[in-house]
Amino acid sequence: MRISVGVQGPIPGGPSFQDEVAFVQEAEKLGVFAAWTVEGWGADAVTPLAYLAAQTETIRLGTGIMQLSARVPSMIAMTARTLAELSDNRFLLGLGVSGAQVVEGLHGVSFEAPLTRLRETVDVIRLSLAGEKIDYQGDQIQVPLPGGRGRSLRLGGGGSESIPIYLATLGKKSLEYTGAAADGWIGTTFCPEHADALLPHIEIGAKAAGRTLTDLDIGAGAARVDFGSVDELVDRERMGRAFTIAAMGSRDENFYADSYVRAGWGKEVEEVQSLWHAGRRDEAAKRVPAEMILQTNLFGDEADIRHRIRAYIDAGVTTLKVSPAGDTLDARVSTLGRLMSVVRAESA
Repeated sequence: MRISVGVQGPIPGGPSFQDEVAFVQEAEKLGVFAAWTVEGWGADAVTPLAYLAAQTETIRLGTGIMQLSARVPSMIAMTARTLAELSDNRFLLGLGVSGAQVVEGLHGVSFEAPLTRLRETVDVIRLSLAGEKIDYQGDQIQVPLPGGRGRSLRLGGGGSESIPIYLATLGKKSLEYTGAAADGWIGTTFCPEHADALLPHIEIGAKAAGRTLTDLDIGAGAARVDFGSVDELVDRERMGRAFTIAAMGSRDENFYADSYVRAGWGKEVEEVQSLWHAGRRDEAAKRVPAEMILQTNLFGDEADIRHRIRAYIDAGVTTLKVSPAGDTLDARVSTLGRLMSVVRAESA
């Protein structure tokens, strides 16, 4: 199994980005596979990687994720080619549809038919990276603009088809599309004990395209890593998990909550959402099952964490994205170093 880490981009008033840079440099020394930037409604996912490309040598650099509705497909392709060039082909293009609240509330773009937009975006990106003329007339994406004054163009500089495309998906049909079209999967809300709620759909798509699950990098995370008291750590994580279940999307459309429902926590998800939307957030947090938190994080002593690593490996995960605990840079690096030792021992 390969270990990846998450990276927080620079946000005014937020944590020091220079500490993040130093953390990635230390992660590189420890043999970490990749560093992934996130993109919500603060820092973008692209700019930090351009800086990190100049500060690192071997670690892969990925967007986890770049919100596709915030950019036209040809610009995504140009950005990917630029980052690949700056990083000596270490760039991983991670894409996702995000959610209606961000797409419509922040970007002012309709969230209708997100899977169609994802398919068409990837189609145009692949055309662009292959150095082909970009001539595409889909349901949501039309290039050149019909009836306009533009003509079909190709990106200058030749093809760049070697850039891996990772997709962050959770819905059944979007998981099937990932299996058919992507180089890797960025999985969230993933519980190894309930892998059958997600991975079989990727496998269906892979088989339909003449591939197998082993043709994809199956990524899961982001798991928080903490070698502390399990009970205390679970309680500390409850509010954040309740927010994900109840506030990362509307009550009628929340991909994260749906994933937990498919994993068997339907009753608990409904209770958390009902309490949260009634303004009873502390009560909502208390209803988050301890098992849900323990199965999606790495908590406890080395034996506990070794057991969890083995569960991810047995489930078919090939890359695990982690968030090492620590109040200081040195503490985070120390936690990561201990984890890498456990992973190497368990993967041997």
